[in-house]
Amino acid sequence: MVKLRTRLQADVGVAGTARTDRRTSALLSRIGRGDIAVLDQVDLDSPTAEALVEAGVAAVVNRAQMISGRFPNRGPQLLVDAGIPMVDQADGTGGRDLLSAVADGRRVVLRGGTLLIGEQVVAEGRALTPDDVIHQLAEAESGLTSQLDTLTHNSAEFLRREEALILHGEGIPRVRTRLRGRPVVVVGQGPDDAAELRRLRRYLHEVKPVVIATGDGLAVTGAAGLSPDVVVLDARTEDLPPAKSLRACRDVVVTEARGGVRSGAGSDRFERVGVRAIAMQTTATPADAALLLADAGGAVPIIGVGLRGTVEEFLDGTRDGLGSGYVTRLKVGPRLVDATAVPMLYSGQLRARHAYLVLLIGLIVVAAAIATTDVGHQWALDLRDQLDQVLGGRLS
Repeated sequence: MVKLRTRLQADVGVAGTARTDRRTSALLSRIGRGDIAVLDQVDLDSPTAEALVEAGVAAVVNRAQMISGRFPNRGPQLLVDAGIPMVDQADGTGGRDLLSAVADGRRVVLRGGTLLIGEQVVAEGRALTPDDVIHQLAEAESGLTSQLDTLTHNSAEFLRREEALILHGEGIPRVRTRLRGRPVVVVGQGPDDAAELRRLRRYLHEVKPVVIATGDGLAVTGAAGLSPDVVVLDARTEDLPPAKSLRACRDVVVTEARGGVRSGAGSDRFERVGVRAIAMQTTATPADAALLLADAGGAVPIIGVGLRGTVEEFLDGTRDGLGSGYVTRLKVGPRLVDATAVPMLYSGQLRARHAYLVLLIGLIVVAAAIATTDVGHQWALDLRDQLDQVLGGRLS
């Protein structure tokens, strides 16, 4: 079914508005349904592909390789499953750079591996079929060994760089939200994040845990009708979440390298939207910083929504998060619970009406048991006589 759809799209062409940006994060913040995403990202990862699918893009054109062979990244397979055409290793005509050849906002048509503006060819690349993706992912399995070496190296570097934070908690701020002894739900952006939150609906309603969201996770919590208590942002992020969402949070924490950065918590861009930001000195990703913040605050348990948990997911995420993700999970340890496990472990609180119902059923059972004895039968007759006298003989 997917093959037929892809063949038809290759013949007829897919039309849409080109959205181009060298920074994939900036591109995702403004792409919409029916757009054609033009980007430059080696090894399209799952979170990026998920965001493209959710945005409803018509096609994806990549200057780099969708699958380089270093490891089996799942992003391209997600696009295949959604029936979204993709082209990689694309270059502009005449030797021009792809993102320079395709102007943002122009109406373009993707026909096979060719991108056109009107009838003029502006870029060409390799159109990937579902069979191509399956074959390349199978070959990429052999690249896992080198990627595991990278994971080990990055983790060791992160631990060396963040030794004071990991071992002694230096750089972790004190927030106004009380965390000690309270359950905390940390919401990031990842595959199935919305579905995980839906499964937690009963737990969230009854337990009312503290909710900590990353900047990307704010959209997920907002769609679920939640208002986070704490939001953790990366100082390097140029586009802030909506000011209304930030002001609704009790604490806004901004991660920045030691020594601060010009766009960090102390910059005036937060003051302009009426937000008092707190600096957290770490190079960890916002999701990992949120886990460390909850752990240092004494939260129990810490429930992760949309966070990476397996080796494949770590390798399929961004390169920056390889080291911090692994070390952070070692630090948080048994306090961290995956959101998918909560519905299996939490059966709900015992409500007063449930206790009354159990008590009533027990009384009925006891009364029925007594009524079957001679004494119980005599009690029933005496009770009937008394009621008959009270009601003036109406029971006779």
